[in-house]
Amino acid sequence: MNKKVFGSLALAFAVGAGAPTVANSIIDLVSTSSQSKSASTPVGQPIDLTYAAENGMKSVVYLKVTTNSKMQMQSIQDPFFDFFGDFFGQGNGGRQQRQVQVPKRQGSGSGVIISSDGYIVTNNHVVADADEILVKLSDNREVKARIIGLDPSTDLALLKVEEKNLQPIAIADSDNLKIGEWVLAIGNPYGLTSTVTAGIVSAKARTLGASSGIESFIQTDAAINPGNSGGALVNAKGELVGINAMLYSQTGSYAGYGFAIPTTIMNKVVGDLKKFGTVQRALLGVTGMDVSSYISQQHEKNKEVDLGTLKGIYVEEATSDGAAQEGGLQKGDVITAIDGKATDSFGEMQEILASYKPGDQVAVTYLRDKKKRIARLTLRNAQGTTSTVQSIGAEELGVGMRTLTEMEKRELNLTHGLVVNAIRNGKFQEAGITKGIILLQVNDKPMRTLEDFEAVVKEVNMSSDRVLWIRAKTQSGLNRSFTVELSDPKVKGKK
Repeated sequence: MNKKVFGSLALAFAVGAGAPTVANSIIDLVSTSSQSKSASTPVGQPIDLTYAAENGMKSVVYLKVTTNSKMQMQSIQDPFFDFFGDFFGQGNGGRQQRQVQVPKRQGSGSGVIISSDGYIVTNNHVVADADEILVKLSDNREVKARIIGLDPSTDLALLKVEEKNLQPIAIADSDNLKIGEWVLAIGNPYGLTSTVTAGIVSAKARTLGASSGIESFIQTDAAINPGNSGGALVNAKGELVGINAMLYSQTGSYAGYGFAIPTTIMNKVVGDLKKFGTVQRALLGVTGMDVSSYISQQHEKNKEVDLGTLKGIYVEEATSDGAAQEGGLQKGDVITAIDGKATDSFGEMQEILASYKPGDQVAVTYLRDKKKRIARLTLRNAQGTTSTVQSIGAEELGVGMRTLTEMEKRELNLTHGLVVNAIRNGKFQEAGITKGIILLQVNDKPMRTLEDFEAVVKEVNMSSDRVLWIRAKTQSGLNRSFTVELSDPKVKGKK
């Protein structure tokens, strides 16, 4: 069974004596013979990739990622369940939630310098759980990095190091890439720093269904292995065209194809993370599938289909109160272009929309009953509005918190919790939360660290139901519950 491998993140304990031997590969390109030359056929020329490799390596860094030891809740199988079954009617399948000490972990990955003042792009999965990030530059200097923003939907992350006069990579428009064009993958596979592999662009706007996020990958046969994640995919000029993200393999190592996030998506994500702290994601408000997939699905049911085209996006539903529904689109329509750019596949549509923000207007070309129509739509965010979504944390909500001490846990007979140690005008105060209240769960997720709280708030802030449901206790042990709504414009962001 094929595996889609995210996280080409090379864990330190996985790289050891059994590491594979690396052989040098030589690419010989021979010019087209004189017999094949014609006025209509371009003359092939040997391609020198040394310039691209030399310049690209100066901007690709090695990331050492450390995740400290911590207590986590894990589901563990009850050893007596096989003997007694569900005798007590707990209905948990014999699994129990227990606190487990997770050991310290170290891993590695790659990153790309995109500005001389220290901004670095990498993959979200490389640094999402990091407690410390050490960046090794091309001149072997090591500096600490901090996370500016994370975007799991595109698997991108933006880091910052406090260094000046770094060597940023030149960024090209990935839309101009052509299938068959030579590219280099530069990164640190298996901890082997500054490794360069070559291949061609095998496909564009590839969707693999490997995540629930945005997928519109550049597919390449340049070798990508664990540790390449976050590294650069560059063209023959040494310009960045993508961020290497994952490989497709039956073994977990390179077996033919790698996938990179195009710069058209990267540029938008980086710009939003710098300005807002979160990505302004514009939604069309449709669900559906590629026309080719829809036709194949109908053929399996012995149904003949004629949509007037074999390319595009078949609209299964125009979601309630979405931009598409407001513009008149409905089930059965086929979207063929957005602002004149063809949407032959869902991946292409996602890549096009990734460059827009809520409030932007687009012209959507679609077919209904095989007749061409154009709808002008105003794109919306996940909440169905055109507002800018701001990053929200404890500070913006008017609350300060800390984790319970071990003594407080014993005194209150609690295993976890966040105690409110400061409160001011804001959403928490309006909900009736006072200093000393202990938050146990927010939206059914246990609160063990401040990071747990920040993660829930971020998730809710980007969802359509912007409400925090809080289970808490007083210092005297009484149960309390609170509801905090984030829909107020003061919290949600500027119009």
